[in-house]
Amino acid sequence: MKSSFPKQFIANTLALFSVWLILSGRYDVSHVVLGFLVSCGVAWLNTGYSHSPFHDFPWGRLVLYGPWLLLRIVESSLHVTKLILNPALPIEPKLLTYRSHLKHQGAIVLLGNSITLTPGTITVEVEGNQLMVHAIDKASGEDLTSGRMEQKIAGMFQEGKGHE
Repeated sequence: MKSSFPKQFIANTLALFSVWLILSGRYDVSHVVLGFLVSCGVAWLNTGYSHSPFHDFPWGRLVLYGPWLLLRIVESSLHVTKLILNPALPIEPKLLTYRSHLKHQGAIVLLGNSITLTPGTITVEVEGNQLMVHAIDKASGEDLTSGRMEQKIAGMFQEGKGHE
C-alpha cells in the first residue's frame, strides 16, 4: 500500500459519509453508524485503486458543471412533461450511437450518467468511448447530438473542445 493510503482513505471515507448523510436524510444513531461503516468499507476497497475511473477526477470543477446539469434536468423534465400531457403523445423514440472524444474514463462515466439523469434520455450501453443512448424524441437527444454535454465535461477535464 502507498504511504498516502491513510490520507486517501480518510478523505474518501469523509466524502462518502457526507454523501450518505445528505442522501439518507436519517440521522438516528443506527443510520449514522451504518453509513459510517459502509463508507469506511467502500473507501477501504477503493483507496489506492489506480484503475478507478475517478482517479484524478476534477472534483472541484464538478461544482461548476453541477448547476448546468441541474438546469438541463429541469428543462428536460418540463419538455418530457409537455410530451406526456399532449393528447397526441408526440414521441419518436430512437437509439443513438454516439462516439465520444473524451479520453479520461471518469469523463466518459460522467457523460453516461449525465445522459441518464436528464429526463427523456438513458444510456443503454457504454463500450470504450462509444455510447448507445435511448432518446424519447429528437429534442431530448439534442444535448448529446450537438456535443454540448460532452464539451462541458471536456472542459472540466481540460480535454479540449470535445465533440464538434
